Amino acid sequence: MKKSDKLDIIYEDKNILVVNKPAHMLCVQTDKGVSVTLYNKVYEYLHKKNQKVFIVHRLDKDTSGLVLFAKNEDLKNKLQDNWNDIVKVREYYTVVEGSVKEDKGTIKQYLKENKQLKTYVSKDGKLAITHFEVMKRSKNYTILKILIDTGRKNQIRVAMESIGHPIFGDTKYGSTKNPLRRMCLHASRLVLINPITHKEMEFVSKIPKEFDIFAS
Repeated sequence: MKKSDKLDIIYEDKNILVVNKPAHMLCVQTDKGVSVTLYNKVYEYLHKKNQKVFIVHRLDKDTSGLVLFAKNEDLKNKLQDNWNDIVKVREYYTVVEGSVKEDKGTIKQYLKENKQLKTYVSKDGKLAITHFEVMKRSKNYTILKILIDTGRKNQIRVAMESIGHPIFGDTKYGSTKNPLRRMCLHASRLVLINPITHKEMEFVSKIPKEFDIFAS
């Protein structure tokens, strides 16, 4: 593995590996056969150690942040089968267009996916619950901390578009501006109960440096 391709490992033990995924990288291969994926990089890293790898959950290609891998299939199944009970906190950091008036709020929606693989609000969809809190606001943008109770595909992106404040760089869901040449969404914190040790584990990924232009 080249030095430039080195994994940003947040945590590792004999059963779990947590990696900080960069933006613009798929977690796993798609039908288009993209070869450079986070899974490929983790597989290469663990294969050298004679260890197996199983991805537990995924992030969108343009979202950065925490991704959890298991080193055995039994643990992977335990995590996935009980994900909503095991995971206590799923926190994201995002920058959206415009000034969000409310200091905090909760968005409850029912979501479905169409044939074009775009998620939309539908009465017969699955419930998605997204909480937001304003960290900083200006005339042109707002920095938000996001907590989700559910893990529906693109739920944060749809939620932000639905309140008229799409995420910067998210052209699929209404954004018209892309100051960082990436989607401004980062999975920053994950808290879960380890199904093997039954102890709480917390993983934190620092906010990407390029986001600093909004913090000054």
